Amino acid sequence: VQASHFEGLITTIVGYVLLAVTLIVCHGLAALVKFQRSRRLLGVCYIVVKVSLLVVVEIGVFPLICGWWLDICSLEMFDATLKDRELSFQSAPGTTMFLHWLVGMVYVFYFASFILLLREVLRPGVLWFLRNLNDPDFNPVQEMIHLPIYRHLRRFILSVIVFGSIVLLMLWLPIRIIKYLLPNFLPYNVMLYSDAPVSELSLELLLLQVVLPALLEQGHTRQWLKGLVRAWTVTAGYLLDLHSYLLGDQEENENNANQQPNNQHARNNNAIPVVGEGLHAAHQAILQQGGPVGFQPYRRPLKFPLRIFLLIVFMCITLLIASLICLTLPVFAGRWLMSFWTGTAKIHELYTAACGLYVCWLTIRAVTVLVAWMPQGRRVIFQKVKEWSLMIMKTLIVAILLAGVVPLLLGLLFELVIVAPLRVPLDQTPLFYPWQDWALGVLHAKIIAAITLMGPQWWLKTVIEQVYANGIRNIDLHFIIRKLAAPVISVLLLSLCVPYIIASGVVPLLGVTAEMQNLVQRRIYPFLLMVVVLMGILSFQVRQFKRLYEHIKNDKYLVGQRLVNYERKSGKPGTSTTPPQSSQE
Repeated sequence: VQASHFEGLITTIVGYVLLAVTLIVCHGLAALVKFQRSRRLLGVCYIVVKVSLLVVVEIGVFPLICGWWLDICSLEMFDATLKDRELSFQSAPGTTMFLHWLVGMVYVFYFASFILLLREVLRPGVLWFLRNLNDPDFNPVQEMIHLPIYRHLRRFILSVIVFGSIVLLMLWLPIRIIKYLLPNFLPYNVMLYSDAPVSELSLELLLLQVVLPALLEQGHTRQWLKGLVRAWTVTAGYLLDLHSYLLGDQEENENNANQQPNNQHARNNNAIPVVGEGLHAAHQAILQQGGPVGFQPYRRPLKFPLRIFLLIVFMCITLLIASLICLTLPVFAGRWLMSFWTGTAKIHELYTAACGLYVCWLTIRAVTVLVAWMPQGRRVIFQKVKEWSLMIMKTLIVAILLAGVVPLLLGLLFELVIVAPLRVPLDQTPLFYPWQDWALGVLHAKIIAAITLMGPQWWLKTVIEQVYANGIRNIDLHFIIRKLAAPVISVLLLSLCVPYIIASGVVPLLGVTAEMQNLVQRRIYPFLLMVVVLMGILSFQVRQFKRLYEHIKNDKYLVGQRLVNYERKSGKPGTSTTPPQSSQE
């Protein structure tokens, strides 16, 4: 227990296990001597302890086992050994266990998401051995209460075997094949330092702000994966004569689909108005229509067990090939593209894989768009290409202004106002790196935009909301430049130039010493920031006092309020218009 570095946690879990065993024994003794109230109380206490321990095992222990197994199976991919993992665990046991738990949790989550995707494609009843998380009748806490411990233990061992086998199939075996076929491809470079002339912070920022949102926020990726799964299922079904088992009988589905409108039409013609029907009845019908179907009959072919075995073999081969492609193709593409930027310097493989994955995604997206345009003719394709080229040009101009110039100026201003006064003494000269300033400016721009959208209504929030509403397809270049880019760039340029002109042009004319000139040049930016913050606070307090004054005046002198329709009356010559009525008395 002491060698595990988690004495308190392990001791607590063992204590809860012993408490559960004690509660079981006491519950049996209470039942033997017919103490009903004590028996019921002990049973409730045992249920609480049992559910707590099962939750710890399901959410804590199982992802931790998966994370460590993933790490062990991928050691050769990173040129590491078990000794390295042991040393890292001894140096930081808490961080190591948390990272492995996090990796295992992500693996379990994506596995469950893929199972949900399979349920949308396959016939109801194929995945009978897996729990349906979308089933409204599925209650995990109720299962933990009712099922005995040995059932949970058997399910836990089966889950460990299934998840571990998939890791062996999709990670350990592809790594062995890659090392045999491509000896120079592995290991991946995952060192924490880099000898590339590009800042790691900038690459991480590009990965988090550009690559991952484009891959995760698009719905096309899930549709493509679902289409691939359906195509594979149809192919395997026809090759092995398991189409009815995997997808169901399509003829019956088509007949049911044809009969359903007729039955619905007949029900509508013979419907009798009943009290209580309406929205509630429609809601129940929708729920019953979209609810899960537990089982759907299928046609059982000859030599069915052999066909199922061949189906499992075909599935394993497909997963192996898919894993080989995912482990090699994005990294190949990313290394080739990064070589034009960084040369022969080694960088983290996370960036190369993300860059290659993004390029592959863009290529597949472009191919699917062209395939969708092909049946419309050459003229329509040229028209679409012209429209998209114009849109891409507008987007590039907007990106240069809003994602290039504005973050660079913002990062440089942040460097002058905050970073340089805090980090560089007065007797040293600060050095500025435009690439890092731009990277920090991107982060600051996103934070400022998010705060602006959450704040009160003013002109910048209105403009940003309008730009978001228009989107990329309906991008208005003139509106963005005139209402957003020009004012923001003007304010940032004034914030950078005016203090510099004062410090370098006006102060030397006053005849001050060189030390005072240096002090003014280095401290004028934070001083002006302090002045702007004070002015903002004072203006806010003045507005608050005005509101307080109006509130006190209304409480003391306001008799009542009356809503009056405003009607503009056109006065005739020689007559005067009546004044509008006051809304307050």
